[in-house]
Amino acid sequence: MTGAPLTLPEELLLLALDPVRGRPLNHGAYLRYGLAGAALADLEGAGRITVEGRDRIVVANPLPLGDPVLDGALAALPGPAKQRRGGTARRWVRSAGRPVQELCLRRLEERGALRRESRRALGLFPYERFPAGAVDLAGPARERFAAALGAGFPDRRSRLLGALASATDLDRRLLPGREYRTVRREMKRWAREIWTVHAVERAVRQDKEAASNAGS
Repeated sequence: MTGAPLTLPEELLLLALDPVRGRPLNHGAYLRYGLAGAALADLEGAGRITVEGRDRIVVANPLPLGDPVLDGALAALPGPAKQRRGGTARRWVRSAGRPVQELCLRRLEERGALRRESRRALGLFPYERFPAGAVDLAGPARERFAAALGAGFPDRRSRLLGALASATDLDRRLLPGREYRTVRREMKRWAREIWTVHAVERAVRQDKEAASNAGS
């Protein structure tokens, strides 16, 4: 099960996971918000959702796409009765981050790209990690990202990945150093302009503000 194209959230997850340690390169919560935002972007591209105003999700077509990740995300979106009340993208990426991440992890396990390992921190606290599996999908994903960088992120999908990397604080891990400062600034601008990613950026900013207020 390796031939189906990767969804945008799957590709983002592969870019974010350290292939040896099996842990995210960025903050775990920020990554989850990014995966949910990536699912929204794919659903918008497939004509399943639209946006009303700047942030309100509207399901335009509830028919499944035949992909377990995107169909799971589509099923988790608010129905017509709730779309007018609280169906904002920012709220949804916060609530749907974990379920979408689990859908991506299961799918990538099935593809053979990841292995699920259960561990215990200090011998007490259970956690999971996801190192690379036998099928290398992360390597090609990184090559595609590098090629998109070299070409100036020429298409919608590559700009979405760049914007999501910026919104989730993954950009400095993928593009470290002063030489990429200009492109990171451009990625940050996309994160503010693309509504599905702007929802992620706002959720991350809310977490950072809450942590700052708690520490002051």
